[in-house]
Amino acid sequence: MARVFDSVLDESGKSPRLIGGRSRTSGAIVFPLPEGSEADLFDRILLRPDGKLWSFTIQRFPPKHPPYLGVTDPARFSPFAVGYVELENEVIVESRLLIDDFAELHIGMPMTLTTTTIETEEGARSIRTFAFEPV
Repeated sequence: MARVFDSVLDESGKSPRLIGGRSRTSGAIVFPLPEGSEADLFDRILLRPDGKLWSFTIQRFPPKHPPYLGVTDPARFSPFAVGYVELENEVIVESRLLIDDFAELHIGMPMTLTTTTIETEEGARSIRTFAFEPV
């Protein structure tokens, strides 16, 4: 199984943590940690694993491929929630939201970081990535 976002997810501790960056000049926090020529301007930090749902929507049709890496065949596609999770005093992160009943989602809902597997087109590999779920 392939992993997406190896540069944004740290799994060395008890629970996964997203890898962000703190600006060496302003102290501002960004996600993901910049790469390339901008990388020297930021210190690597591990972001909080918990936050609150800031906004969300339900993806009810296959997104464009690329950049989307999941199932794009309408016959095999399953709707999923995607949203922004605010990590207090840090940053707002866009992520898949793992929840069975979309009607339970609400702004301000406590969320925690986890990992999930995304199925790709038939015959292709599965992809492991980060997501948030209700606490």
